[in-house]
Amino acid sequence: MTKKKEISYNESDIKILEGLEAVRVRPGMYIGSTDTRGLHHLVWEIVDNAVDEILAGYGDSIKVIIHQDNSITVVDHGRGMPVGMHASGKPTPEVILTVLHAGGKFGQGGYKTAGGLHGVGSSVVNALSERLTVEINRDGYKYRENFENGGKPVGSLKKIGKTKDQTGTTITFKPDPTIFSTTVYKFQTIADRLRESAFLLKGIKITLIDERPDPQIIEEYQYKDGIKEFVDYLNEGKAVIGKVIYFDGEQQGIEVEVAAQYNDGYSETLLSFVNNVRTPDGGTHETGMKVAWTKAFNDYARKTGLLKEKDPNFDGSDVREGLSVVINLRVPENILQFEGQTKEKLGTIEARSAVGSVIEEQLGRYLMENGDFAQNLVRKALRAREARQAARKARDESRSGKKKKGKEFLLSGKLTPAQSKDASKKELFLVEGDSAGGSAKQGRSRKFQAVLPLRGKVLNTEKAGLEELLKNEEISTMIYTIGAGVGTDFNIKDAAYNKVIIMTDADDDGAHIQTLLLTFFYKYMRPLVEAGRVYIALPPLYKVTSGAKKNKKEEFAWTNEELAELTKKAARGYTITRYKGLGEMDANLLWETTMDPDQRTLIRVKIEDAALAEKRVTILMGDQVAPRRKWIEDNVAFSLDEAGSILDTVNGNDGTYHPELDKKEAN
Repeated sequence: MTKKKEISYNESDIKILEGLEAVRVRPGMYIGSTDTRGLHHLVWEIVDNAVDEILAGYGDSIKVIIHQDNSITVVDHGRGMPVGMHASGKPTPEVILTVLHAGGKFGQGGYKTAGGLHGVGSSVVNALSERLTVEINRDGYKYRENFENGGKPVGSLKKIGKTKDQTGTTITFKPDPTIFSTTVYKFQTIADRLRESAFLLKGIKITLIDERPDPQIIEEYQYKDGIKEFVDYLNEGKAVIGKVIYFDGEQQGIEVEVAAQYNDGYSETLLSFVNNVRTPDGGTHETGMKVAWTKAFNDYARKTGLLKEKDPNFDGSDVREGLSVVINLRVPENILQFEGQTKEKLGTIEARSAVGSVIEEQLGRYLMENGDFAQNLVRKALRAREARQAARKARDESRSGKKKKGKEFLLSGKLTPAQSKDASKKELFLVEGDSAGGSAKQGRSRKFQAVLPLRGKVLNTEKAGLEELLKNEEISTMIYTIGAGVGTDFNIKDAAYNKVIIMTDADDDGAHIQTLLLTFFYKYMRPLVEAGRVYIALPPLYKVTSGAKKNKKEEFAWTNEELAELTKKAARGYTITRYKGLGEMDANLLWETTMDPDQRTLIRVKIEDAALAEKRVTILMGDQVAPRRKWIEDNVAFSLDEAGSILDTVNGNDGTYHPELDKKEAN
């Protein structure tokens, strides 16, 4: 038996973290991470406070400035922080900015609705900044207080001048580079978030200024029709069915507005917000919407005879096929409940009935008043149900082994399976072409790695329904191989592999195949993407061979910059090999550089901004060819010219790829 190492555990080992020290010791508990996502979360915390002032009825605009040194300024024209002395004996702004869980949202007087209840806000931003300044216009005077080194006050709150009619709060902060892996802000990420907020705040103007480029960039977002324009934005580039439907109402103090529009696609886009905070994991409001939407369609179809007495009711997925919908709620602070620290799922029970009653009553009436439109949607739902039933039958048959004498017959000569039956350790490589597939089969780890070469044309699933999917040999082969179903019947618990890895050539054709596959996973196996189980392999672009025979040295480069570094330090007489395709690598080389878990670099595909991801898929895979080709050529290059901007080195060098990012991120 191994002897236990003696570790002291007594009174002196119990630590109390004072003030903001706890945030600096465990920042991930407060902002999720210390990578680029956490960095931007600092901006969202301050912007959310400005939004809460507007929701309370104060102010009509917000300004966000990205300064040249990547510090951030957020300006609102609300009431301004209270400037009197707090009961603790400190100026109130100092309490707000240095004490966790201090603020006007925890009582009943300052805000009726607020999105910042669980995100502990300004004090966390202060704790994670190397410097922060707050300026307040209130009661005819301007005040200022400075903080540095993680929220330590520099002096105290000072009155620095007079103002006429101005009110509001301005916060400028610079993130601490000792906390974050990067402190460079992405304009597009902030722009997309602010545009989203402007859609939700009907008529409010939000200005974004980026002072880093020359000339500086200034964008303004203001939408008089609010979330109706948000739905237009989501469906841009798609063939829509009917106009945007809009409902609103109030129940138990919860204000509800819903905007929706159908398109001729096969997937739904549902975005929900509570007090201007996105709820990507849904919650009670989304449940209420889905139940009411389905009931309204079933009631209409029964009343009009489109569903006969013997016919089963529609499933929710049948009536939401091709639906883009935005749900926007204002929930009073006293009943607001989020599940978890990061406010990603609404737990307020009353929200379900509030949303449900508004939709059921108003959608039911709308369908009866717009008969032709409603009947078209019911016929669309009938087709969706038929396709869903066909997909479910195919899944069940693949499990029972009946389809074409079982999936073994379908996959014979295609899939080279892994020996292990442990799905948590297995990897599936989707490889472009037979030649590369052959090298991958020979070089792989036979125990845990399976290889499926893609020989034929991969279907563009952006414009394909389930029935067409199942007829496509390459797609149906992938569905059977992964083994978890497809579409609304996809169950990630049944997936036969822990990682699905796309491995293509580093050229435009390879990028296009990658895009086709990502579209398929995004549209029909989205939980696999959301769980971070879809990856892109990164084979090297160059091999540099140098030295004499006895001291021969081979090194690999993934970018032109890496190549320049290698050739600079190489001995005389080096040679460069450029790999144009995977098929040019032998089995050993492919294993060592691209497939070996201990040496490879993978990019994990994730969805962070659902609205932007949906638009990217529409651009890339929609009917208009020119925008797609241009975007691929401009944005997809496997050379990773700025590898550090998209790769977070974690276990086995698995990084994170965000398809919705701008050009610098995708390179």
